[in-house]
Amino acid sequence: MLTILGFAMIATFLVLIMLKKMSPIAALVLIPALFCVFVGKGAELGDYVIDGVTGLAPTAAMLMFAIVYFGVMIDVGLFDPVVRGILKFCRADPLRIVIGTALLAAVVSLDGDGSTTFMITVSAMYPLYKRLKMSLVVMTGVAAMANGVMNTLPWGGPTARAATALKVDASDIFVPMIPALAVGLVSVLVLACVLGRRERKRLGVLTLDEVLVEEKETVLVGGGCGKSSARAGGSGSGAGADLPEEDDEGFQGLDPHRPTLRPKLYWFNALLTVALLTAMIMEWLPIPVLFLLGAALALTVNFPHMPDQKARIAAHAENVLNVSGMVFAAAVFTGVLQGTGMVDHMATWLVDNIPDGMGPHMALVTGVLSIPLTYFMSNDGFYFGILPVLAEAGHAHGVSSLEIARASIVGQPLHMSSPLVPAVYVLVGMAKVEFGDHTRFVVKWAALTSLVVLGAGILFGTV
Repeated sequence: MLTILGFAMIATFLVLIMLKKMSPIAALVLIPALFCVFVGKGAELGDYVIDGVTGLAPTAAMLMFAIVYFGVMIDVGLFDPVVRGILKFCRADPLRIVIGTALLAAVVSLDGDGSTTFMITVSAMYPLYKRLKMSLVVMTGVAAMANGVMNTLPWGGPTARAATALKVDASDIFVPMIPALAVGLVSVLVLACVLGRRERKRLGVLTLDEVLVEEKETVLVGGGCGKSSARAGGSGSGAGADLPEEDDEGFQGLDPHRPTLRPKLYWFNALLTVALLTAMIMEWLPIPVLFLLGAALALTVNFPHMPDQKARIAAHAENVLNVSGMVFAAAVFTGVLQGTGMVDHMATWLVDNIPDGMGPHMALVTGVLSIPLTYFMSNDGFYFGILPVLAEAGHAHGVSSLEIARASIVGQPLHMSSPLVPAVYVLVGMAKVEFGDHTRFVVKWAALTSLVVLGAGILFGTV
């Protein structure tokens, strides 16, 4: 019964948010509360929620202060040269813009933190998508998939969890998988080309001089807003034209006259950011503590006057509230799933229904199962709860733990769009995309990317 109710709860949640019948926050809270009553454990709902909130509180704190920190860095102009370089490459060509989104997300993902990746990627690319009236779900989908492939880095989380759970070396998991993961990243770039061509066909060939922006838009992070005028065109002569200098006005984080710029402190901010990311990768302090200290230091040095600090905090308060609220709402969902035992029963049912004839192919089975399981449950739940069971089943048929571990990381391109991943709310929140729209768009492409990685792993003999 718990197995059926678990699948029914997840299905109900996904259907309601994709049909936009409920907001994600309301669905994350009310649906698990209702199913908790159905299970007959309504009296324990409070304990489940507190356990979930306790587990996700450090993540919520990290996201809150990370948004403030990177928001301030964008305000003061730290990423302006990077953004201008991307704009120079992308020009006004939708194809180049989508490819640039994938490349930027992949490069920034090297720090191992999805929230950081999404904040920088959206901050850089959002203005172009809005200015050219491109599909924002293309941006969120491509960024999430690129980050999902790169999330398999040893310091990204899943690989380390698999190594810990099965008592193997993380490098023995990751290094042999590099060719397969490279194929996965190439597949994301190929998909970006396909989606970019689709956007180019839909919009025609554009230049920024020809794009009409009728409404005045407020930037997400940074100071300044503006208008530009022109109209959508269809002439081939404008493809790939460089951005006119005046068109930088009104771009998020690119207004050269915004009062928050601090050019004299550029190298201080750059060194502070490098030091922060280095400390995060080296694990010198917990990530929430690092971003708390970083945000406080960035605000104090760049905006020494109290009114200016309050103004910067207020400028990013909407993003902080949206993301932290979503994380705590997700804590209700995960708390009920785990507390009622639904996750355990669902996993046991899946493992028990694996045919005996598939025993010698448990690596393949693990790879296939990792795609839906890491979407419907947290990485901790999958790698520490399910993976050891799959590995034991594999041992009985001569399949090594390393093969099982390598196969277990192929589901990450889809995992990064899971409603249980806090970083995805940073992505959709900053891009002003409905979570249901993002889910409906990305699931099929992310699942396909995961299957490509799995197929490449089998082809290269690492899975």
